Amino acid sequence: MAVELPSASGSFGDEPVLEFPTEQAPAGLHVVVLEEGTGPIVNAGREIEVNYHGQIWNGGLFDSSYKRGSTTSFPIGVGTVIAGWDESLVGKTVGSRVLVSIPPEKGYGSRGVPQAGIGGTDTLVFVVDIVGVK
Repeated sequence: MAVELPSASGSFGDEPVLEFPTEQAPAGLHVVVLEEGTGPIVNAGREIEVNYHGQIWNGGLFDSSYKRGSTTSFPIGVGTVIAGWDESLVGKTVGSRVLVSIPPEKGYGSRGVPQAGIGGTDTLVFVVDIVGVK
């Protein structure tokens, strides 16, 4: 049976709006390339620059670089960010828009991030635009 993932409005560079197809999030990490970029491949250990929209499955927005109006950069594939990002963004190309559904064990774990409204059982959904790599 195919996993149903949220749909995301807009294209690369647009702030997305997510629509959730089901009440319950699927188990495991799921990655869908919504738009394939033509830039360099993102390798582990490099610093990537992204725009992202982070939302709880069937819940509220907890973080968005689009709303802040500026991209963010961080090392990828080296444990600096949550495992779901390390595992889903390495190997993608600059210019790609990626939808990622991240289970708690590859997100913030059983503690969650209470100050961001993220519970320990919440599945996180991100739309990530890979803007650059250094």
